[in-house]
Amino acid sequence: MDFATYQRLTFERRQRVLWISIDAGPMNAVDFELHEELAKVFYEAQNDQGSDLIVLTGAGRAFCAGGDMDWFQEMIDDPAKFRGITTDAKRIVNGLLEMEKPIVCRLNGAAAGLGASIALLCDVIIADERALIGDPHVKVGLVAGDGGAVIWPQLIGFARAKEMLLTGDMLRASEAVTMGLINYAVPTDQLDGKVDELVGKILANPRWAVRWTKTAVNLVLRDIANKVMEPAIAYEIASNATADRQEAVNAFVEKRAPNYTGE
Repeated sequence: MDFATYQRLTFERRQRVLWISIDAGPMNAVDFELHEELAKVFYEAQNDQGSDLIVLTGAGRAFCAGGDMDWFQEMIDDPAKFRGITTDAKRIVNGLLEMEKPIVCRLNGAAAGLGASIALLCDVIIADERALIGDPHVKVGLVAGDGGAVIWPQLIGFARAKEMLLTGDMLRASEAVTMGLINYAVPTDQLDGKVDELVGKILANPRWAVRWTKTAVNLVLRDIANKVMEPAIAYEIASNATADRQEAVNAFVEKRAPNYTGE
């Protein structure tokens, strides 16, 4: 991999493990550049000859706290920019699901929206117990089109998934473990130890048995993604053009309650 081509992601090799960190500011919010890099990094990591396992985490205090508000406003002002990211949106989800190498998510802090989708599409998710996770697309006036509609129902069932996606509520990591959304929630000082433990267990097994077992399990998820992503993204593009979408962004920026009209 040519790490020098990335500006929003950083990399570290630890023997046969490639650590990828989202490093895009205090909350690692998604902008055009990060979105573009996420669309290619999982394909390139799959082809990286120096690694057998990926650990995905966030730099600083967040994992990835959703979309950047300036980015959101740009795509409201110029809808062509929203249409322009749809291919990358599919590549992010497909890149994670098609990768044969196991991916362990080290959920060091908040994961919201696309950040939550990325975390949940990993193979094992180990969280700091103080971390929050959720998909608040509806709270910013958007359809959960970038992976949330794909992965949440598969992990926790349709009833709970619809509750979380329709309310946009955030979960504590301990709650997420209880409902089966993630694997572990541990104290901050135990996070790295738990990640290392799981990484060691996986790497202790034969490479191709691990890779192809993951591939077999993900076949169903890939089929679901192929059916859901196209219409979900189309609905998300449509929701970006509503008056309530603009009001949601305005209210967030102005730190006030939104006044929705249903338009």
